[in-house]
Amino acid sequence: MDWGFVHKAWDKWASLNIASPDEPLKAALLINYDPTGPSRLLSTIAEEEGIKVNPIELSQFVDFIKCDKLQTESFVIGTNQYVVTSIHDNWFCARCMNTSKHSGEGAIVMQTAAFLLVGLYDGSIGSASRAMAAVDQFAWQLSRKNM
Repeated sequence: MDWGFVHKAWDKWASLNIASPDEPLKAALLINYDPTGPSRLLSTIAEEEGIKVNPIELSQFVDFIKCDKLQTESFVIGTNQYVVTSIHDNWFCARCMNTSKHSGEGAIVMQTAAFLLVGLYDGSIGSASRAMAAVDQFAWQLSRKNM
């Protein structure tokens, strides 16, 4: 794995897409994840911006993904609980169930060959579209390097 490439690409992408009022994402996580690897290999946070996730939350989220509980259970990231609203081949969308924001909050989760990319956003349909485009852009960069 070319960690230098991943870090450089993340820094550039994050600076353009995360944590300013005009950007599509309020936070993002890049989780090292290989579903075909040995079970003893733990997933770790490779990069994060706009949020700090503790190892227990990360473990529960990865278990949610590994056990394919997308349609039957919810997941937690930070202080928010999400329910999956749309499932696709290598990604899914979720809406926050306990938000205090009038416009709502959501998450886009995309899987690449070696990572889970989580993009968090504020808003509804328009915001979700912008968030999806931003997450897809970074996933495409990773896929060009087969990561």
